[in-house]
Amino acid sequence: MSKKIISLCLLATFISASAFSQETTAEAVRAAFDISQPNVRVFLPAKNVATGRAIVVLPGGGYQHLAVDHEGYDWAAYFNRLGIATIVLKYRMPAGDRSLPIADAEAAMKLARDSAVVWGINPNDVGIMGSSAGGHLASTIATHAEAAVRPDFQILFYPVITMDKRYTHRGSHDNLLGRDATEELEKAYSNEKQVTWDTPRAFIALSDDDVTVPPANGVNYYLALNAQHVPASLFVYPSGGHGWGFRENFRYHDEMLADLTAWLRSFEAPRQDVTRVACVGNSITFGAGLRRPKLEGYPAVLGEMLGDAYWVKNFGVSGRTMLSKGDNPYVKERRYRDALAFNPNIVVIQLGTNDSKPYNWAHKADFERDAQAMVDAFRALPAKPRIYLCLPSKAYGSAFDISDEVIVKEVIPAIQRLAKRNKLPVIDLHTAMDGQPGLFPDFIHPNKQGAKVMAKAVFEGISAK
Repeated sequence: MSKKIISLCLLATFISASAFSQETTAEAVRAAFDISQPNVRVFLPAKNVATGRAIVVLPGGGYQHLAVDHEGYDWAAYFNRLGIATIVLKYRMPAGDRSLPIADAEAAMKLARDSAVVWGINPNDVGIMGSSAGGHLASTIATHAEAAVRPDFQILFYPVITMDKRYTHRGSHDNLLGRDATEELEKAYSNEKQVTWDTPRAFIALSDDDVTVPPANGVNYYLALNAQHVPASLFVYPSGGHGWGFRENFRYHDEMLADLTAWLRSFEAPRQDVTRVACVGNSITFGAGLRRPKLEGYPAVLGEMLGDAYWVKNFGVSGRTMLSKGDNPYVKERRYRDALAFNPNIVVIQLGTNDSKPYNWAHKADFERDAQAMVDAFRALPAKPRIYLCLPSKAYGSAFDISDEVIVKEVIPAIQRLAKRNKLPVIDLHTAMDGQPGLFPDFIHPNKQGAKVMAKAVFEGISAK
């Protein structure tokens, strides 16, 4: 076993899961309550079975102590057999400062990705797992954290999710937020209310007869994920109560492991040497109007066309403008920050449609300046991406106050001037989508077939020599 102090004030201990011996009872009790410095124990799988996947594990304990054995260390051997690196975090208790456990969990996520080469981890395949209050902390990182430390997937056992006093775990609530927390603060940390399109996929498992943390916590989180088209699986076992973790006396222990193993094998992460493609845009990029925008939107179709050597991510946000003085500027969105944090090798920018609205185009003098600022921001990234500017798609009517006349006569020429000054390639979506009104049910947003036409145009633009 070797030890070393790393950045982020985390003490990392490297240990073989098979060689780990339990602490004495007295030491375990003291360690559960006295966590003056956060630390991690890192359990690495044998190299011949390692998959590159890693999981940061957050034990529960009501934000008062940590059940580090059956909700932490005891999981290591199971994950290692699957080739998954296991990083068990002993995080600090809030004790009046709710930022402490959150900061420690974010630091552990950053540590895992920063140590990817040394530990044999794929930085695109780092998940988070939490039990009970640890589930609240894990889901907080999944819903609140910036992209650099946001997990790629989440595993939650009988989790505390809400801070709503009607069905939260009051101990966790009071220890994290205080007994007299305001409704605004409770809402901010009720993670079922913080789910977005970008929240990572989830495995949620709990017992129907849990009287410590009401099952509604996990169930409502699942429903919130489902509503945002985030892949999620919910497993409710008939009995078992609360806090079973990896304990073999949990009646459904074997079934639970089988369910988790199948779920972990149900998805693959982008490989480490993948070419990252960021699709930046408005509702047309997002896939508004499509039944399954994550699967049917043009970025998803583009990803299928490019193949697994590329990782295409959809950073579209409905109603957004290039203009910083527009009614909904894209640059103020979290997804814009996420696109930059993605450090893409290729950027496809599709904005300008909403800028054509009269109250937005009143600021047209700023359009090229604002677009230049976005181009400069992407150019400054370490990846030095290739940037493609899209001419806005055809608007077949004045729905949503959008004007195709303004798009053709003013927005498109402005984008072409910007492209010429910066020597950037242009993808002409307006021409590609012209003469096909049947692809636009609401006159603005392409349907499923229209998304394919759009994806083909972008594919051909990216593939052009």
